[in-house]
Amino acid sequence: MELGLHALGIGTGAERSVIDAVVVGAERAGFATLWSGEHVVMVDHSASRYPYSDDGQIAIPSTADWIDPLIGLSFAAAATSSIRIATGVLLLPEHNPVVVAKQAATLDKLSAGRLTLGVGIGWSREEFEALGIPFERRGARTKEYVAAMRALWSDDIATFQGEFVAFDSVRVNPKPADGRSIPIVVGGNSDAALRRVAAWGDGWYGFNLDGVVEAAERIAFLDAQCAESGRDRGALRVTVALRDLHTEDAAALADLGVDELVIVDEPPDDPAVVADWVSATAARWAFCANLIA
Repeated sequence: MELGLHALGIGTGAERSVIDAVVVGAERAGFATLWSGEHVVMVDHSASRYPYSDDGQIAIPSTADWIDPLIGLSFAAAATSSIRIATGVLLLPEHNPVVVAKQAATLDKLSAGRLTLGVGIGWSREEFEALGIPFERRGARTKEYVAAMRALWSDDIATFQGEFVAFDSVRVNPKPADGRSIPIVVGGNSDAALRRVAAWGDGWYGFNLDGVVEAAERIAFLDAQCAESGRDRGALRVTVALRDLHTEDAAALADLGVDELVIVDEPPDDPAVVADWVSATAARWAFCANLIA
């Protein structure tokens, strides 16, 4: 089981000097992946329920800086050479999929094939309204956008006809590095999200799960969905972040077949102490399950 770090993009993790220190330190310490999430807009008083907390409220203040993950990860990629970069997650139905396909392929090429595109359908109705995009049927929209992007990545001249996106005989270059299709990991912990993973995802990012018990239950549900659809669950990459993580959880998660455990934390605001913070975070987890090679 590998170890990822979700510490970029928000608050102190949105400062250039802190980003540089985090990513260089994380690569040196042996972290496998740097994760960064997204919200295009935040509102002061949201009626939408945040699905990753018991009270339905997001803990991040609406006034916090929240940088675009693809732009932020481009800085991370430029400062490193081997650590993977991943959106965790990009709210795909809020974007034009042709533009995202080009942006993602550009970042993947410039980073020498290090990008994983984590996508989600979104939960904030107010955010969709601000962008002028229907909140309803966002799951179907996301599925179609993924299919369209994969066509753009694989076909020299691409044509796609769908309900939400259509294009005819277009070229979108560059292609992803080394002729690959960028892995698309699906975020979300609901039954519907895991059905999406089994139906068309390359993996799952289970975020803010309520301990090993919920992780085990969700993975069992994913196993069942894969069996029902004829997919090999072993071919999917399973990544999880726990809400209240303890060192003893690591071995249990590895036994469940988790490929990557993500540590979610906010770095210090002083770049001078970030390297020590990253090293201490890595050291805390390296001993318990040989997480870092």
